[in-house]
Amino acid sequence: MAPAGYRPRIAEPIWVAAQRDLSGDHVPQPWFSRIDVSVPPDRAPGDLAYPRPGGDPDREFLVTDGGRLADAGAFRRAIERDLAGRAPGNRDIMLFVHGYNYSFAEGVYRTAQLAHDLQLPGIHAHFSWPSRMKPYAYSGDRDGALYSRDGLVQTIDLLAQAKGRGKIVLMAHSMGGQLLMEALRQMALSGRRDLIGQIDGVILISPDLDLRLFRSQVRAIGPLPQPFVIITSPRDRALQLSALISDEPLRLGNIPDAQPVADLDVVVVDTGAFNTGYGHFNVADSPALQRILTRMRDLDRILPEEGGADPGLIGGAVSRVEQAVQVVLAPAF
Repeated sequence: MAPAGYRPRIAEPIWVAAQRDLSGDHVPQPWFSRIDVSVPPDRAPGDLAYPRPGGDPDREFLVTDGGRLADAGAFRRAIERDLAGRAPGNRDIMLFVHGYNYSFAEGVYRTAQLAHDLQLPGIHAHFSWPSRMKPYAYSGDRDGALYSRDGLVQTIDLLAQAKGRGKIVLMAHSMGGQLLMEALRQMALSGRRDLIGQIDGVILISPDLDLRLFRSQVRAIGPLPQPFVIITSPRDRALQLSALISDEPLRLGNIPDAQPVADLDVVVVDTGAFNTGYGHFNVADSPALQRILTRMRDLDRILPEEGGADPGLIGGAVSRVEQAVQVVLAPAF
């Protein structure tokens, strides 16, 4: 019998496709693995404690099992076996693409943390692209992201082929948003509208992406997967620095409102009221915001045609700006 107050550790299986080695260097083709991550019970939502030598599994994220898979076919078949053992409503696939300055391990642990804290159903996958893992290597990371377009398209195609799957939702953070948009553009230009049509939603979190480039990508892609959500914070200090380096006023992830993308079929979610630290990953870092987002999974419930929403549901306001929908989240009263 477990002692009073005992909370069991939860293992989150993460399916990984990587176009890098563990040191961050490029590899020609993606390799595939399953990594089981133990989520510590003694933590607050939003906390991500990386393991230390002799780490404490009750307080730190740890790898508990898993291993490398032989090839892309073995990756897909292993996912299909996982899907076959799940209830029909628990077969969605969420793929997370990390951002700038990430180690391989950080991307895997962050995927597990997002899946756990946002209570995301189904299977959780991660695409890991080459990062220099140095704060000053911004240009090198941007090149590494662009290098990985083919690998990301291949990974999305593998997930789409998985028998028995539910919806496919793609989620990218920061510089990963540029990579994801480039992958969608590449699908469109190579005649893979069929693959774009199998994507059931895209979420760009604090995308570090030039506005003109984003609009150019959208023109090439055509109709966007729906819903297409852009999570922003006008007070994102990391994107303010990126804009300064790029000699431009804004990045897509820190637009002040939906007006710059008003002619597009997108949902802009302003999370600036929940800024923590640099305000660059509020979705992962703010427990209050996470509580709201777990109630927002069915966007149709909060995005009526004429705007407006129940503040008790989302803790904010919803309005239409031409074709776009603008959601400004605020702490619940």
